[in-house]
Amino acid sequence: MLERIIAIHFSPTGGTRRAALLLAGGIAKQVEEIDLTLPQVQEKSFGPQDVVLVAGPVYGGRLPALMTERLRRLTGGGARAVSAAVYGGRAYEDALVELDDLLEAQGFAVAAAAALLAEHSIVRKLAAGRPDAQDEAQLAAFGARIAEKLGRGEKSAPQTPGNRPYRDWAGMPVTPAANDACTGCGTCAKSCPAQAIDPADPRQTDEARCITCMRCVAVCPAQARALPAQVQGMLGQKLAPFMEKRPENELYL
Repeated sequence: MLERIIAIHFSPTGGTRRAALLLAGGIAKQVEEIDLTLPQVQEKSFGPQDVVLVAGPVYGGRLPALMTERLRRLTGGGARAVSAAVYGGRAYEDALVELDDLLEAQGFAVAAAAALLAEHSIVRKLAAGRPDAQDEAQLAAFGARIAEKLGRGEKSAPQTPGNRPYRDWAGMPVTPAANDACTGCGTCAKSCPAQAIDPADPRQTDEARCITCMRCVAVCPAQARALPAQVQGMLGQKLAPFMEKRPENELYL
């Protein structure tokens, strides 16, 4: 096990962070965090002495553009990296190879990669409760293998699946809306990664800025925000076939 790793994550509803920390905890004794979810991400440089784990959620088979924008504020400087694309049980498509490419472009040396499961942020029955105890054991074991590889000084890159050019993804054309239970407390506005909610009137959402990450729904103390019921129902039907079997983490060393 290594002494220290830095877990860098974009995790609007918490699932990506949970999966990332489980894997990071199997790699190193000390885990530090950098949260890319909120806008106050500062430029930061790393070096060959550093090991980082970078994790992001999969939206439509891609990484969120907002995450990639903030990740470009970080300079690898030869730091060794583990990439993790975290998805809700449908598919991760080109997100993992996109993350590897971006890390390499920023000067990180990718040594391992993983496609990890976390509960779907919209259709919560999909990958419900993931990561769970079985995932925890698997990621701890994989983390130990990563630590061994890094400890040996091995520099080979993993062969991760995906396509270049990446698939097109324009985002979902809907945004969560407030209902009559909204108290106007502003928790959603303070927490919104895209700053799409008006702090002066949290019932108003800028549809052009919203990335439908569902953070506002997750943090609302009054449970007053949701996607339109028709959209929820449509997505539930579309994703129902993926609930028939347990998808597994895919690990690349």
